[in-house]
This record gives sequence, C-alpha cells and structure tokens, in this order.
Amino acid sequence: MSFWDSLSGRKQSKGPEFDPSTAQDATSFLSEVAIPDPTSLHPLAGLNQDTLDYITLEDSALDQTPGSQSLLPSRGWSDDLCYGAGTTYLAGLTIGGAWGLAEGMKKVPATAPPKIRLNGVLNAITRRGPFLGNSAGVVAMVYNGFNSGIGYARGKHDSANSIVAGALSGMVFKSTRGLKPMMISGGIVASIAGGWALMRKTLL
Repeated sequence: MSFWDSLSGRKQSKGPEFDPSTAQDATSFLSEVAIPDPTSLHPLAGLNQDTLDYITLEDSALDQTPGSQSLLPSRGWSDDLCYGAGTTYLAGLTIGGAWGLAEGMKKVPATAPPKIRLNGVLNAITRRGPFLGNSAGVVAMVYNGFNSGIGYARGKHDSANSIVAGALSGMVFKSTRGLKPMMISGGIVASIAGGWALMRKTLL
C-alpha cells in the first residue's frame, strides 16, 4: 500500500489466491508427447536406401560402351577418374612411404640417438611418399583422359586403348626432360597399363 492510499483510506484490492494444486509440475512438459523422438531428428532418418543413387546404380546409368565393365560399377569417365586417380595416389603414397622408410633407416647411422634416427626416417618418408603419390596421381589423371578419349573415338574399351593411353600419359609426364626420358616413362606406364588391362580381363 502506498503513502497516498493510507492517507485517503483507499483499500488495496487483493488478487486471486494461489492454489498449489493447480500448479504445473515438470511432468507437464517432460511427457512423451512433448518430447520428439530422437531418431526422427537424425539427418538420415526416414531415407530409403533403395532410392539412393550412390548405393545402387541402375543399369541404364552405367557406361554401356563395350569393354567398359570394370571391377566397380562406373557411369563413365568421371567415375573412372575418381577411382583411378584416388587408388593410384594411395598406392604411390604407400610405396613412396616404404621407400622413404628403407632409405631413412639406411642413411641414418646406427649409433645416432633415437630422436635423430626417428627424425631422419620421418624426413625420408615425407619426402618420398608425397612425391611418388602426387606423381602417380597426375599420371593417372592424364591416363584417364587419354583412355576415355580413345575409347570414345573407337567406340570400345580394350587393352590397346589402355596401352596407348599409358604410353601417351607417361610421355606427357616427362615431356620437359627430353626425348629419352619421355620414351622410358612412356614404356613404363604403358607396361603398367597393359598389366592392369590383362589383370582386369582375367578377373572379369
């Protein structure tokens, strides 16, 4: 009550009394109806796996060029580029890492402290591994471009396409080093591509 109300004799109106029985407790907003199902909040909830494109590929979406069937389903040159470049990069990275490990273990003296030996080995691995992985990945990308182009022009994919594409990609990779390195690189990549084509034919 204010000072003016006490002088004027005005009575303060009382509000409704509080009834504890009508108060809401925690169960009113923590009930099963109020809380959504946690599984329905997942980003992949309710998806049908049969309709996902990257899990099941329809036959009509696959490359129908004769000889294009491989170990993995492919929809064309883009899929081959992803599979081939990625696999080749990882293989080159692994082989280069093993090469660097052997080189580092050989170069670092056995009498060196453990930290010096570890540092030398890690330096050799990081020098050889990424170098060989990047080189193999670039060659694989160029190879896929040549192989897809030759297959499109000829209307089929066979071992001859792989060998010619391997030779051309190897020569392009060493084109700045002169004629002899170009021929050597082309022969190596053509041999690898021919071996891969033969292995794929036997597996299929």
